[in-house]
Amino acid sequence: MTDATRRPERPARPERLVLFGADRPLRLASGRTLTDVPVAFERYGPPDPTGADTVFVCHALTGDAHVTRHRPDDAPGWWESMVGPGRPIDTDRFQVICANVLGGCSGTLGPAPLAEGAAWAPFPQITVADMVAVHRELLRRLGVGRLHAVVGGSLGGMQVLEWLLRHPRDAQRYGLIATSAQLSTENLAFNAIGRAAIRSDPRFQGGAYRVGEGPDAGLGIARMIGHLTYMSGESLQAKFDRDLAPPPETTRTEGVPAWGPFSVERYLEHQADKLVARFDANSYLCLTSAMDLFDAFATPDEQVAEAEPDVHLFSFASDRLYGVEHSRHIMEQLAKAGVDCAHFHEETSRGGHDAFLMDVPGYLDAVARWITAPSRRRAARPLAQRSPRTQQPRSSHDVDA
Repeated sequence: MTDATRRPERPARPERLVLFGADRPLRLASGRTLTDVPVAFERYGPPDPTGADTVFVCHALTGDAHVTRHRPDDAPGWWESMVGPGRPIDTDRFQVICANVLGGCSGTLGPAPLAEGAAWAPFPQITVADMVAVHRELLRRLGVGRLHAVVGGSLGGMQVLEWLLRHPRDAQRYGLIATSAQLSTENLAFNAIGRAAIRSDPRFQGGAYRVGEGPDAGLGIARMIGHLTYMSGESLQAKFDRDLAPPPETTRTEGVPAWGPFSVERYLEHQADKLVARFDANSYLCLTSAMDLFDAFATPDEQVAEAEPDVHLFSFASDRLYGVEHSRHIMEQLAKAGVDCAHFHEETSRGGHDAFLMDVPGYLDAVARWITAPSRRRAARPLAQRSPRTQQPRSSHDVDA
């Protein structure tokens, strides 16, 4: 590539746009409205104003817009195995856009800690549909037309499914990875325990904590609980067994050790510390609540089949959070709506739910084949040429579900 043809340099830091001015506010599913919504996003690969070679990536619960490196000396992204030059979502071929979700804490509007001298106001209840509304407005403002694909795993996959069902003509392809259309009772229970840990922390103060004074202990425990669901029992056993590790301290209370002696405990504490250093407890509450409320097929949409979307599901046999039964439920419901989709079920990895972030060759090859296969779908009017509809109310990776 010569100097004359070299691709414009992408910024290493997130870009930022303020969306939904007073003349076109964001109407949430709850009925509340938001204006002047800042959104942080990153773009990779060659510029693509048409959208025909653009892949929008939706991130999971504790993710952000930094999906991969911009340059070799850049910080690693959370999906390095999937996105980048020569990878399944190839940034030498595709423009990739990823935005921090509404309710997040990495540059997009969310329930930030209380600033000095500010009055406390709870952040409104948001839904997965609200997140997608922000993504669509971002693309409209960027002038990006109909997308090549929308792809995401876990909470990201929920966003993809919502996008598919409500706005199927926005993209040619929809990739749903290790995700769910509706959380199981067990899923709801694990989220409830994590939120209870946060609310029980004395520093939570009903959510009105200041910067640097939040419920770190509660958020850390929530992370430990969640991380257990991201790993498989087999991977935990193989990685730690009953191995011992030095405890952080040796104090004892009434003859009982203050710290357990096992390596798995040190590992979970390490995961807790890493999340606490970069995430916000109120965001955790906000986003897990949105996941709980998600019920993709509660409202039938007869238009999705007419759009003839190319839909592919990916699941993992070792995933005990959103196992294969979740993908099969999505397939069954899409079939009832007249949508055909393919399903790749990976059975070799023991990585659990987090396998979707890992280097699992068969799965990565399957994504690469799907996303580069010739499209058999008819063209549709570009997103940037359509007026957005008002949002209607509807009932070692450490960045994961």
